[in-house]
Amino acid sequence: MAATVVRYLRSVGSPTSASAQREAEPVDALPRPDLRAVGDDERAPVGPAEFRAVLGNFASGVTVITAPPGEDEDAPSGFACQSFASLSLDPPLVTFMVARTSTTWPRIARAGVFCVNILGAEQGELCRSFAVSGADKFAGVTHTPAPVTGSPQLDAVPAWIDCRIHAVHTGGDHLIVVGRVVAMGAAGEGGPLLFHKGRFGRLAD
Repeated sequence: MAATVVRYLRSVGSPTSASAQREAEPVDALPRPDLRAVGDDERAPVGPAEFRAVLGNFASGVTVITAPPGEDEDAPSGFACQSFASLSLDPPLVTFMVARTSTTWPRIARAGVFCVNILGAEQGELCRSFAVSGADKFAGVTHTPAPVTGSPQLDAVPAWIDCRIHAVHTGGDHLIVVGRVVAMGAAGEGGPLLFHKGRFGRLAD
């Protein structure tokens, strides 16, 4: 059976101090058990192009996952994420998926915490700025520390969810990150930013 990485994180300390940001234990950023369902000498049942084309019919919301600087780091981290979902009510858990090749994920893993920023219909450009690799993603972006973990809470987002990393599971070429919710909030205004067939969209009135 494929190995599962599970790390429970400490939850004590001042919520907004620098020491509190580092109380979360870092997690293994790249668990790599082999989860291939198709052997190297077998033909995959579907090709990547077909897979993307079919799955693109599923519309989703868009988020930006952010984290404070980890040990020996001087800048926060973040990336645009389409694959986010609620997972459990009791305990309150959410999940997002990230590619194993992501260069941002190891920094979030070292921080041990993250904030999910749910984007609104007018925030397509904000999403694009966090989707660029190697750029200063926070340039010109106003944010405040989330109340418990200190992760960047982006201004003007319709909703945010402050989390500690609860578990990391492997899923093929991606990782499945589970976060335990420690704080959250919503403005309750405006529609969501949607992603469908490679394009941003919005709910019709």
